[in-house]
Parts: sequence; C-alpha cells; structure tokens
Amino acid sequence: MEELKKYAENLQDKLEDISEVSKVNIEGVNDREVKVDCDLMKMEAMNVSFFDITKAISEENLSVSGGEILLNGMRRSLRIAGEIEDPNELNDIIVKKEGSQMVYLRDVADVKYGFAEPKSYARLDRQPVVSVQVVKKGGENLLTATDKIFKALDEAKKERLIPQDLRISITNDQSKEVKNQLNNLENSMILGVILVVLVLFYFLGTRNALFVGLAIPMSLFLSFVVIGMIGFRINMMVLFSLILALGMLVDNAIVTVENIYRHVEEGYKPWEAAKRATGEIAVPIISSTLTTLVAFFPLALWKGIIGEFMKYLPITLIIVLTASLFVALIITPVVAATFIKLRKPGHAKLSNKKRSYTIALGMIGLGLLLLLTGMRVLPNVLIIFGLIGLGYILVFHKAESWFQEVFLTWLDNAYEKTIRYSLRRWNPLWFFFGTLGLLVFTILLMVIRQPAVEFFPNNEPQYINIISEFPIGTDIKTTNVFIKKLENDVTRFLAPDSSIVESILTTVGRGDPNDFTAETQPNKALMTISFFDYQQRMGISTSEIMRKLTEHIVGKYPGVEIAVQKDEMGPPVGKDINIEIIGQDFDKLVYLSDSIQAFIESSGIEGIEGLKMNISTDKPELTVKIDRDKARRLGLSTSIIANTLRTSLYGSYVTDYKVGEDKYPIMVRLKDEYKYNLSALENMKIPYTDNGVTSYIPLSAVSDFDYTTSFSSVRRKDMKRVITLYSNVVEGYNKTAVNDQIKEKLASFNMPAGYKYEFTGEQQEQNDSFNFLMRALAIAIALIFLILVTQFNSVIRPVIILMSVVFSTIGVFGGLATFKMPFVIIMTGIGIISLAGIVVNNAIVLIDYTELLKARKRKELGLEEDAVLPMNEATECVVLAGKTRLRPVLLTAITTLLGLVPMAIGMNFDFGSFLKTYNPDFYIGGDQQLFWGPLAWTIIFGLTFSTFLTLVIVPVMYRLTTLAQMKWRSFLDFWKDKNGNGNGIKNQTVKV
Repeated sequence: MEELKKYAENLQDKLEDISEVSKVNIEGVNDREVKVDCDLMKMEAMNVSFFDITKAISEENLSVSGGEILLNGMRRSLRIAGEIEDPNELNDIIVKKEGSQMVYLRDVADVKYGFAEPKSYARLDRQPVVSVQVVKKGGENLLTATDKIFKALDEAKKERLIPQDLRISITNDQSKEVKNQLNNLENSMILGVILVVLVLFYFLGTRNALFVGLAIPMSLFLSFVVIGMIGFRINMMVLFSLILALGMLVDNAIVTVENIYRHVEEGYKPWEAAKRATGEIAVPIISSTLTTLVAFFPLALWKGIIGEFMKYLPITLIIVLTASLFVALIITPVVAATFIKLRKPGHAKLSNKKRSYTIALGMIGLGLLLLLTGMRVLPNVLIIFGLIGLGYILVFHKAESWFQEVFLTWLDNAYEKTIRYSLRRWNPLWFFFGTLGLLVFTILLMVIRQPAVEFFPNNEPQYINIISEFPIGTDIKTTNVFIKKLENDVTRFLAPDSSIVESILTTVGRGDPNDFTAETQPNKALMTISFFDYQQRMGISTSEIMRKLTEHIVGKYPGVEIAVQKDEMGPPVGKDINIEIIGQDFDKLVYLSDSIQAFIESSGIEGIEGLKMNISTDKPELTVKIDRDKARRLGLSTSIIANTLRTSLYGSYVTDYKVGEDKYPIMVRLKDEYKYNLSALENMKIPYTDNGVTSYIPLSAVSDFDYTTSFSSVRRKDMKRVITLYSNVVEGYNKTAVNDQIKEKLASFNMPAGYKYEFTGEQQEQNDSFNFLMRALAIAIALIFLILVTQFNSVIRPVIILMSVVFSTIGVFGGLATFKMPFVIIMTGIGIISLAGIVVNNAIVLIDYTELLKARKRKELGLEEDAVLPMNEATECVVLAGKTRLRPVLLTAITTLLGLVPMAIGMNFDFGSFLKTYNPDFYIGGDQQLFWGPLAWTIIFGLTFSTFLTLVIVPVMYRLTTLAQMKWRSFLDFWKDKNGNGNGIKNQTVKV
C-alpha cells in the first residue's frame, strides 16, 4: 500500500500540472505518521503532562542554523542537525527531570511508526484499490482535459514515476460519454445530409440538387467562422442545432433554384432568369427567414442554469439560418445561372454514358489499388462514389426521370383537383371549421390520454450511484464494514446482468458524487455502478435494473439511509422532490418538518424513495461543562482544558519525521484504551501551577460531562431559517405526477402562521422554465406578426399565417396523444416555438406569390391596383400559386423532416468506423434518441400537419378572407348609395 500511495502521489503531481485540472484527490490510502501513544496512568504516576511531552519532542527534533564560522579563510555555514533519523530515537528523549530522577518518553508512551487512522477506503469490483479522482476546472474543455490526462499517464510510465506493469483501470470517464454523444450527433448529421440530398435529387434532378446541396457546406462554413469568432465551442447543443438546421438551411436555396429553373423553362436566359427569379422571391424569403430568426431570438435571452445550457441552440440556429439566407440570395443564383441546363421531357438517357462508365469504374479501380497499400478511408470513399456512379447510370437516372416526369406530374394534377375542390362553394367553410374541430378534438384527446409531464427527457442510466449515509458520528470503520455487506448484496443482485456491468467502484468516506473537496465524511459511502455503452447492452434496460435495485436495497437495512441516483441528461436542477419549510423559531421549524415528513409518508403516495431532512437533529455530543470559578482559582483556563482534551482524543501535531524529502507528522495522543474510556477521561489529571509548584487535579473536579444531541447545521433563506425535505423519485414513476400528489395532500395540512413551505429544486426550475417558454412563445408570435404586417401592409394576411401556426399544434398534440409520448417541458416547448418560426415560411411564400399573381392579373385586365378580381380569376390565381409552390413547399418540409429523422429514431451509422474497419456499428435507439427524440418528434408531428395546412387550409383561409373583404366592400357601397355622397363614411378608406 505504501508503494501504491507513492505512485499515486507521483501521478497526482503530474496531473496537477495540467491547466484544465482543478483538483486531484487520492482515495483509499492512509498517510504514515509517527504515533506517540501515551499511557494515562503512567503519566499521572510520574506527574508528566502532554505539555511536557510535546515540548520535549519539539525541542529535541529540530535542525537549527548556527550562523557562519571562518575556517582557514573560508566561511562555512554552521547547522545543528538535531533531527531524528529513526522514530525509535524518540524513546530516549527525556520528557521530565526532577533532581536525579529522569522520565524518558518510553516510560510514559509507546512510539510507533505506521499508518494513520484511515480517512477513506476505495474498492473496484470488491478489490482494494487506490483511487485517483481528477476534477476538471469549470469552463474548460472536457475532451481536451482528458486527452492531456491520458497523455500525462503515458508520460508517467515512460518517466518511471509509475511502473509499466502497474494495473490501471479507468472508471467513470465522462469524456467517453461526451465522445459518444458527439460521434452520434456527427453521424446523425451526415445521415441527415445524405437523406436531404437524396430527396433533392429526386425532386430537382442531379444538377439542381447539387445547386441546392451546395448551400449546406457553404452555410455551415460561414456559420463555423462566426461561431469561432464569438468563442463558441462545438458541443452537443451546437451539433444538434446544426442537425435541426440541416433541413431548414436548404429551404431558401430550394425556393431560389426552383424559381430560377421555372423561369428558364418559360424561355428566359439563365442570367436573366436568375435575376428575375431572385428578385421575385427575395422579399418573401427574407421575411420568412426573419420570422424564423425572431422565433428563436427570445430563447437566446434565457437566464439561469437552464438558459446557460440551452442558449447554444437558438444562437447557433440564428447564425446558420442567416448564413443560409446569404448563400441563397448571393451565391446560389450565381452558381445556378452559370451551370443550369434545361432538361427535355422524356430525356431518360445520359448524354455521355461511356464517359460516365469510365469515371465510375476508374474510381472503383483506383480505390482497389489504394487498398493494397494499406490505406482505408480514401480508397473506400472512392469505391463508394464509384458504386454510386454505377447505380446512377443503371438505375437512379431512370428512377429520377420517372419521379419527375410521371409521379410529380400526377401529384400536381391531384393537388390541383384537391385545391379546386376545397375552394368550391361552401367547402372553404367546411374545411376551416373542420380544422377548428380537429384542434379541439386533439386538445381533448391530450386531456383524456394524459401523457406524462417531464422536465427533461428520462434517460437510460449510464451509471448508477448508491449513496449510503449512517447517523452523523459513525466511525468510518463501521461504515466500511456495512458497505462490504452492501457490495456483496449488490453484486449478487447484478449477477444475472453482469454482462453489461463495466465496473463497481466504492468509495467509503464520501457521499456526494459531485463533492470533490478534501473533507472526508466517515458516515457516508458512495458506490458507482457503471454500465457498458447502449449498443453493448443487448437490449437490457438499465432503468429497469435501477428500479428493481432500488426496491431491493432501499429500506432493507435499518439504521442507514440509502439513496439510488442515476446520471441525469441536462444540467443539474436539484432533487426530484425538494420541499423547503421556512420559519423563524428553529425548534418549532424542526417539529413542523418532522410533522410534514410523517404526514407525507403516511399519505400512501407511491414513487417516493424516502424523504430525508437536510439537517440531523440527533447528532450525538458529549458536552463538557466547565466550572469557571473553580478552574480560575486553580489557574486553569477553558483553553488549557480544551487543548488537553483535544490532544487526548484527536492528537497534537508536534513536528515532522523526515525521510529524504518526505515528511511524516509526529502525533501525540492517548492510547485507545484511555481515549475511548469516558471514566478515564473524567479522571484525567490536568496540571496547574500553585506558587511555582506543579500539581494535578482530575478533570471531573472542574467540569461535568453531559450526553446531548445537536443540529448538524442551521440554514437560512431570506434571513429566515429553513429546513429542506428531499427525496429521489423511484425509477419508473413520473416526477411531476408524484410532486402533484404531494401538493394535493399538503393543501389540507394546517400550517401555523408565519411558516410556509415551497417546492423548489427540479420542480421550481420546471415551473420557471415553463413560464419562460410561454413568454418566449408570446414574444415570438408578436415579433412574427410585426414582420408580417410590415411585409403585407395588412392585418388579415398575417392573421392567416399565424392561424397556420396555431393549427400546426394539431399535429403536435395529436402525435403526442396518439403515441402517448411524454410532454417534455424543455424539449416539447422549444419544439413548438421552433415550429412557430418554421411553419410560417411556406405560408409566407405561398400568400406572397398569390398576391403577386393577382397583381399581375389586375394589370392584365386593366383594373385598379386595389380592385377585387372576379371570383373565377381569383380562384385561378390561388390555384396557380398553389401548384407553383407545391414542390418547394413539399421539398422544404421533407428536407426538414428527414434531417431530423436520424435523431428522432436514434438511427446511428458510424461512417468513420465503416470506412476504416467496415463495421458501421449500426443500431436504433440510444441515449441521444431519448434526449433529443421529444424535440425532433414535436417538430416532425407539427411540420407534417402544417404542410397540409399550407397547401390546403391556407388557401382556404385566404379565400374566406377574400370573400369577407368583398362582402365588406359591398356593404360600404350599399351604405354610400343609401346615405348619399355627403353622409356616412363615404370618404373613409378601408384597406384589407
């Protein structure tokens, strides 16, 4: 153990030099010390006090400089070397001399050189280990820190600070989980790009798909430049924001390229087509992008710990979408005008098939040759692109032609029939009120189904913490004995699922897994069960293991409190159940807290792991009450008595015993047989001086001993005392539902005047976040409305667009209720706000183009600018606008949806591993799906239904408002005719 301690300290010194490391703790080792265990009886018999012993040792064990001496013309420093070279030398120190009688230290004490009393124990899989725990500084990069730690570990082996054959196990490496998260997000991003480009390929053709696909790398490049300038690091929030933006950032490019292509089909030359098409849609896509940006803008102002965690999402989205707007209006038109070619109908053959074959086979052949050199990534990429080229020549090209010339033509005709039917006679009213009824139905369905309400998504634990706490004052050895039993019990319980358990690390002397201070807690112990990664668990649910483990051990062992916790995804937000009881009188507050705890425990609410108080009201104490009058008459002070007792029990540090550069303390204390013997302590002699003569008096003569209890701590909030009741919620139970039941029960509890209780912790953060999201949604809608009014110079058109946002929640509520998915406050809330910005885009482009067509038709018919078109002409404008924007609307919706599909279902395909080892590590699900799935599904449900809204219900609402406008104008004309030219509201202008 001494050797292991030395190696651990060498490693500690190495790790503390890393700038990203905050603290390095060593657990499971004991420091060495020189123990001077005093015999109380012998000390009293020989009239020796602790003061005599400590003074004698400190005066004998020292090294003193004696100045300088001049010898033979040279000055030499003079040093008196009085340090002991062997602890046994202390036995020969004279501690007292009276006449010719001398008392040596060996006469009154035993000197031992060995380990101090243990402050902590550490075991890995029930085997004793030395645990070196490294804590990262706040704000530093975790991956950078761990890379430097592993490098320092290798250097320590090379420098022989630790031996090469020393077995080192790395446990609870949080960087591993972060790397997995980042890797999954990167792969999801690549999958999203592939799916988006594939859809573009079928809808737009190869060349146009490349024009639009170019927006992805260009927008991301510009975004990374800005992200780097503002000091953001690439983390899981930034990466998911990029995934969420994947589908949206091509929206503007899709509209631009599709409009340019349409103008080329109408006979314009490419550059002229690019100018006209871009100018035609510039204002609506700027407006639609701004509406998306302002939807995310309030989220960037989120305060608190949740805001610090989530702010990367809105800021990244704002940057990426702004970059995509720049690319769509500046770069994409130039590229399209330069390379665009008009495709002839029925042109299903490649212009130069021989050259295409040559390029594809050449790439495959070159890739195979490079594989022989040992290279992997580049040759595999060449082979994959070659195979894609062959597939395009043989299959995909024909499929593309069929899709564009047959399927999309059929789709255009089917949509035209649908929209004409929806605009016929009374059908607009039926469609509109049917949609309203569907909204009411989905809300009622949500109420009936009552999906679980969660703050953050409920994840499968990557590791489980079992925290054991004995009453304050419990000796660490007692704690250790119990934890060994608990370890055996837990190991037996996990035996059937041992294949997914990576390690079990136990630390006795520390309870809070997030507290890395050097202070030990002898009454607490922490056991951490780490599991292998999701794909290695063979479908075994760690949540189910945790639930059963909680039922197995919690409440099983009397006299010890056991809590079972898991790693939470997201920022720390406090305990699942956290009730603060606030008042002034502490005794009454303690009584009230006990009463509330008993009231809740007797209420029969299921899912509460076990309520605990954050203070201990029965901390055992032995109070020594000193009779100051007697003590002062004998020349004794409280300080002398207290120091004597402290030296007896805790020990007194005197000086150091040096071995080379190492120092070990010399501690003077009583032997255990006296130290833990109350009667011996009561009769312990304390020296006092009377007229120059040292005499001794028993401690009991000037003091009384009293058994008492005290509080472990007193906490205040807003200058009032507060006691907190807290508990975890058992895995499998909904936290919000359990807290709601407690609130319902406590409503009937009679609180005295001046005292109150508050639900804090996670529930407070949840309520604050929900309120903020509601405010953010209101602000977003107000800003969107302001932009729309400015663009359309109208109130009714923006109302139509915002109604489509309201109706999009049909998809959200309907999807959640149908599949009974939980309503996650953070993720679902952000998803709905995101929808508010996404949904309006297509509606803006559709209505703007409808207005443009109507303006052209008025000009063609020679009508005034604000004249009402005949019904059949207005209908044709609406139908033509819908048909023209059908493909862009479908494309923007599908690309956004497909960009989110990998995250929604947790589809993981490791491209890096596949290119290197041909192992894609493919699986569905995982921690990322559990965390990001609710947000992705919210947008998928809402956007799917909103696409139908944009294509059918928006034209319906547009028709209804137009009819209302015509009726209003007819009424005004009738009023004018009835009242004459000089009365009524003849001169007022109404613009709708």
